[in-house]
Amino acid sequence: MDRRLPPLLVAVFVNIAGFSLILPLLPFYGQVFGAGPFEIALLFAAYSLGNVFGEIHWGRQSDLWGRRKVFAVTTVCAALSYVAFAYAPTLWAAIAIRVVSGFFSGTLSVAQGFIADVSPPERRARTMGYFGAGFSLGFAFGPVLGGLTVGEAATAQSFRLPILLAGGLAAIASAWCIAVLRDAVAPTGQGRPLPRYSAAIMFVAAEPLLLRLFAISVSGIAMFASMEAIYGLWSEANFGWSANDLGFAFLAIGAGGLIAQLLLIGPLVARFGEARVIVIGLALLALAMVLQPVIRMPFAGVLLMGVLMTGHSLAFPSAGALLSRNVPPDRQGSTMGLLMASNAIGRIVAPPLFGLIYEHAGHDAPWYVGAATIAGVMWIAWRAVPLGERKVSAAP
Repeated sequence: MDRRLPPLLVAVFVNIAGFSLILPLLPFYGQVFGAGPFEIALLFAAYSLGNVFGEIHWGRQSDLWGRRKVFAVTTVCAALSYVAFAYAPTLWAAIAIRVVSGFFSGTLSVAQGFIADVSPPERRARTMGYFGAGFSLGFAFGPVLGGLTVGEAATAQSFRLPILLAGGLAAIASAWCIAVLRDAVAPTGQGRPLPRYSAAIMFVAAEPLLLRLFAISVSGIAMFASMEAIYGLWSEANFGWSANDLGFAFLAIGAGGLIAQLLLIGPLVARFGEARVIVIGLALLALAMVLQPVIRMPFAGVLLMGVLMTGHSLAFPSAGALLSRNVPPDRQGSTMGLLMASNAIGRIVAPPLFGLIYEHAGHDAPWYVGAATIAGVMWIAWRAVPLGERKVSAAP
């Protein structure tokens, strides 16, 4: 491992811990403002809306300023947005602040750029595995910290300490980047070109394998984000859980992702190939969704969320890897940019829609709708298996 990589992984861990700390609090914090399921889902979607513009802006800005400076600036601004969120006067102000927070947290492309700077192509998959592990560890640690520090009363004051703590973690990440992180490549002084989405759309539409991979990725990520948004409301209604309980339940989500990243995805891809691993991951997603309202027990509620994250962490990195391997170098930037934008649209549109389904069609309906959607996506994925194998066998 390149010695410049561990400081980035620490920064990712601290930053994701702060971001994920807030997730289990959102359904209950929204209720302080009298929010219903639709408005609470908007709190989740608002972050993704800001994230879209952040990824485009900060990825280009990191070429001009350098990765280190962008990480330092964005994390300290994210810290300030958390402070504002803790003292939001109204629901719509809280939603607007979540958009701003998502914008300053849209640095995944910057992290990927840093990884490309410090690792040669033949080691990049392993390096991305380290990145995924740091992400999952932060995702496991943050919600537990939020559950331990949130107050029991349903008042804004009860949520201020954990939200301010999230801001503190973002500030620590900023200070860490300034003190320890070093750029591996000097800033170019010239921003990378914006993705040519129109050309990428025509290219993807003409390739059956790529078109299927886009449908799999966008639909699956949209369903996962929607289940994440309604999980707090559903568990409160069925198990009487509070924000404290939900914080510990989110530990299973981080653990599922960590297990998939460290232990499962490498051996499974080596044995079955990416296309079949996508089908396996989607099957786990659908199973977790359909069993949640069927079993309806607290222990199963936690375990199945871990299975949900495991399936997510198997299917979508594999879909991204298979897509990347079947796109020529001169189209990588525009195609992967289109994929990132498409996934973000799914995360923006789907959670509020599922909030409405939860509110008007019944509390269990989102699980069944999500499972049915993933079942359809599994059929698309299964038809992609021979296409993926044909592409691999034809590769030089």
